[in-house]
Amino acid sequence: MSECCAKSSDSVPACGSEAKLIHSDVKDYYGKKLQKNEDLKTDVCTSSAKPKPAFIRKALKDVHPEVTSRYYGCGLVVPESLENCHILDLGCGSGQDCYMLSQLVGEKGHVTGIDMTEEQLAVARKHIDYHTEKFGFKKPNVDFVQGLMELLGEAGLKDSSYDIIISNCVVNLSPDKAAVLREAYRVLKDGGEMYFSDIYSNQALTKEIREHKVLWGECLGGALWWEDLVRLAQEVGFSPPRLVTASHVTISNKELGSIVGDYKFVSATYRLFKIPKSCPKERSQVIYKGSITNWEKFLEFDANYTFKEGEAMVVDGDAAAILRSSRFADDFMIHPVEGGAAADVGCCPAKPKEMTVNPFELAKHLEPADIKPATGGCCGTKASACS
Repeated sequence: MSECCAKSSDSVPACGSEAKLIHSDVKDYYGKKLQKNEDLKTDVCTSSAKPKPAFIRKALKDVHPEVTSRYYGCGLVVPESLENCHILDLGCGSGQDCYMLSQLVGEKGHVTGIDMTEEQLAVARKHIDYHTEKFGFKKPNVDFVQGLMELLGEAGLKDSSYDIIISNCVVNLSPDKAAVLREAYRVLKDGGEMYFSDIYSNQALTKEIREHKVLWGECLGGALWWEDLVRLAQEVGFSPPRLVTASHVTISNKELGSIVGDYKFVSATYRLFKIPKSCPKERSQVIYKGSITNWEKFLEFDANYTFKEGEAMVVDGDAAAILRSSRFADDFMIHPVEGGAAADVGCCPAKPKEMTVNPFELAKHLEPADIKPATGGCCGTKASACS
């Protein structure tokens, strides 16, 4: 029997012969069986939980058609405040998100894509010069590395190297989700963020579903139970996951639907932050300065908080620590709410919001109408920052 290390919470071995078989099957599925996104048997891997803003649609138009034709993402992975950032794309595939983001980080920023599939990387690398010229850059600000997202060190990626990690519907393809999160945490800088879309189930999946090769390749068989993501992320060291958006996934393929049965799936985007231990987690009053490009009037941070320029609101301690320690620090004025008394914040709401974490609840809420996170207040404050 082959040696196996710790198992992930969805009971899929994290290493050993079974993990190697999963990697081999995924490489074959995405490298050989799929030649364009129309070859997928479901729309799970290409569904999007959120409409694309105009500036993103514009950036996507400049991506080479061959790159976009082999796009297999399930959501929108474009966090805010990207200028000059160093970004890592886990499971970059043909490079669509890398090339789209390379325009937003600018020539002084950099985007690295890592993927294990040779055929996908060949497409991505083929068009580096095309995009460099298209974007008017003097030299490329993207590169592509072959490797496993569970073993970023073996691919040469060093500790504390990236401001942001993105991932678009690929964590579910890993046989060891805990290893993916551990490696992501390691290569992120303090205050860095993992912003990713993926597919989640409403409960732990059966062995039959997990071992079905097509379901795995279609992003369903390896889907995490969403509660396991919350637990794993915090075990690794990330701040509690911030849910951004979610939408229900439908399976139109009757054969695959019969195997899945009553299990439910959502496409959801979460953001995880690597908060320095020295940063206090104090419920605070914050005011957004309106200084982030493309988000000057308001900033949709997650499903719980939409910050309007110049308006004060009270946030929970984790959110305050994130804003203080991350790339958003200069975009907010932050002042702790001492003692939790309402008098300390004038007319601002003193009671912290109850966090929305369950993607199935959010998807249900978003079905009839767009969510309207609480905003507003009328208080002034002063800046605060972590050392």
